[in-house]
Amino acid sequence: MRFLSVLLLAGSLPVAGQSVPDLAGLVDAQLPGLVATYKDLHLHPELSHYEVHTSAFLAAELRKAGYEVTERVGKYPDDSQAYGIVGALKNGAGRTVLVRTDLDGLPIEEQTGLPYASHDRGQTLDGNNAPAMHACGHDIHITSLLGAARVLAQLKDQWHGTLILVGQPSEETIDGARAMIADHLYERFGRPDYVLGQHDDPLIPAGTAGIVSGATLASSTSVDVTLRGVGGHGARPEVTKDPIVMAAEYILEIQTIVSRQIAPQEPAVVTVGTIRGGTKRNIIPDEVKLELTTRAYSDAVRDKIVDSLQKMALGVATANGLPPDRMPIVTVSKTEVTPVTYNDLALAARLKPVFVAALGAGSVVDWHAEMGSEDFGLFGLPDSPNRIPAFFLRIGATDPGKLADSQRSGIPVPGLHSALFAPVASPTIRTGVLAMSAAVLELMKK
Repeated sequence: MRFLSVLLLAGSLPVAGQSVPDLAGLVDAQLPGLVATYKDLHLHPELSHYEVHTSAFLAAELRKAGYEVTERVGKYPDDSQAYGIVGALKNGAGRTVLVRTDLDGLPIEEQTGLPYASHDRGQTLDGNNAPAMHACGHDIHITSLLGAARVLAQLKDQWHGTLILVGQPSEETIDGARAMIADHLYERFGRPDYVLGQHDDPLIPAGTAGIVSGATLASSTSVDVTLRGVGGHGARPEVTKDPIVMAAEYILEIQTIVSRQIAPQEPAVVTVGTIRGGTKRNIIPDEVKLELTTRAYSDAVRDKIVDSLQKMALGVATANGLPPDRMPIVTVSKTEVTPVTYNDLALAARLKPVFVAALGAGSVVDWHAEMGSEDFGLFGLPDSPNRIPAFFLRIGATDPGKLADSQRSGIPVPGLHSALFAPVASPTIRTGVLAMSAAVLELMKK
């Protein structure tokens, strides 16, 4: 077993029947063990679609806590194995609440220098072997979910209904939530009345939670562009149609989509994440492939961006004299796409005082929407006429002193997806466990 199994010692958690004000003490009693679990998870990240050991670890720990666990939940379009986890704890009649964590790491070589830094490698979807790192805090999320699972199992006399805990694979490739729903998640385990999730945030001080009402994260659309040319010798560019030069033109031109085609008050992002082309310095290649991501808060803006990406690719090719059979190929992904993550207004208003009571008034802040994206929102069935109220909480992850230094110096702290990202474990986990436990108790209270 690659992961450290942290067992709760007899008597380390108070017995059921305690009042909600004792919640902090209950969480603090297991915090050292949770931090050890987090460090072990951080040591051994697994990349999207390959969360074999991570999912098995979470499944085993949920079973120990008394949950009925189903493994390998999820159905990808290519029928490859999915590693989704569902843990259910039934406690009489009442509401059904789903709490979700993500499981996967990122293909990044860690540079934090931490004693528990990852040195593992993993396979990517394109078959490459790459370094792996929990650079987005999914190890924090798993640990927080596990801590809340144990707390809520101990406090069964204070709530009723069915608690569903989801370990979702492949968030970073934004197809894990869709895969679990495609595998009849709600038909098999029950349609929840509420959906809850959380994410660490390096721009919020550790020990603090950030609340957003309404739209909180942008939609995301993945677009692949293949610019085709006519290759040849690097010393005779005049007899070629150079796709590398076309790619440079295209990348610069699409920067005007946000600055000149989208209204300034409409948030939008267009980013080119990868460029692949060429094999040797003196060979002009036949094609260059680009991978892009777009972000928006409205379908109209999203559609405008995608339409412009297609038209500009054709324009660059036409201007360079490409024949019809060498026009660009622009592919808009049908799976790597997420809707806007929306926090239900009534649910946000209901939970805010709960978080204040659990964490303290000074530890809950009103936060702002961001251009990051998540597939968490899919669990709320956003395209259904009967949407499920959902709420996605931000958990502070950076030492307050370092954030203050950053604000004074103007040097940003390491962010999500950075090789230097290193959340402050203990207060971040404590806040996540406390907040999620309190939210579930509120929504499922007797």
